[in-house]
Amino acid sequence: MLRMLISKASMERVLVQAVEILKKGGIIAYPTETFYGVGVKFDMEDSLKKLYDIKQRPKDKATPLIIGNKGLLPLVTKAADRKATLLMDRFWPGPLTLILPAKENISRYITTGAGRVAIRIPGESFALYLAKTANFPITATSANLSGMPPAKDAETVISYFGDKMDLIIDGGPTPGGLPSTIVDVTGEEIKILREGAISRESLEKFLKKNS
Repeated sequence: MLRMLISKASMERVLVQAVEILKKGGIIAYPTETFYGVGVKFDMEDSLKKLYDIKQRPKDKATPLIIGNKGLLPLVTKAADRKATLLMDRFWPGPLTLILPAKENISRYITTGAGRVAIRIPGESFALYLAKTANFPITATSANLSGMPPAKDAETVISYFGDKMDLIIDGGPTPGGLPSTIVDVTGEEIKILREGAISRESLEKFLKKNS
């Protein structure tokens, strides 16, 4: 297991190392704007399976993704309609996860076979820089064993996973707080599946204004 500390001087080196490990099928833990996440490259089937195994994650729970720009959406989704695009333009980068129709070739570990993919551009954080540098979708499931609290620091990540991670990126304690708000935009009606950092009220107000 490799552990790398983030600083102004080391940031570029850490990002390059992390992306190289992801491209080779490795698993990394990295800080987001809330907690630590676990990342693998979205199209590495063996790595996705390993991620589920080490997290002891139920197979019926989908795995969310992060991207660094909207231009990557065609890699994982069939389409984003007008309302979805409006939400992206207003709330990305930020704590809004959108449920979109998945392309047919996306792994069941990401979609659970439901034909949908959960995705966002993260807010200001190492996760955002990582997604931008990688230029491909990365998993963003929380760094914890299933049923355990999400990790706020590298020490907790190590206590959960030991040497099962190929790289732990240590950015110090993360802020914690509310998770991202999850909105399903696959149907005619937009559904708020989980209210998080973005309130239901602000979403509904925005959608009403732009209907």
